[in-house]
Amino acid sequence: MSEQAGQTAQFNALEDAQSLEQMFQLSNDRPVILFKHSLTCPISSAAYQEMSQLASEVALIVVQRARDLSSEVESRTGIRHESPQAIILRHGQAVWNASHWRITAEAVERAVREND
Repeated sequence: MSEQAGQTAQFNALEDAQSLEQMFQLSNDRPVILFKHSLTCPISSAAYQEMSQLASEVALIVVQRARDLSSEVESRTGIRHESPQAIILRHGQAVWNASHWRITAEAVERAVREND
């Protein structure tokens, strides 16, 4: 169980290249959590529930609505696209990632702490 159980993540949907660029820039100041989510995948639904337990801001990419952004993340980070997928950015680089059942609130929180 998450150390911050009872908290609720603030999901901010990324819908254009400018909003994605802002997340890469923000990662120079603090870790940024990106979450690629599929609206049609039950595993992604479970991962979304895990992500919602975080007491953090989460940059959300809904792959059905922003496939180009999902591809841009893959291009910029070198991490092959999967959905669901959680990626931690720090200093403009991907420093951690997980996909499918490996996405847990505890794992994401630990990765954020380790890269703060």
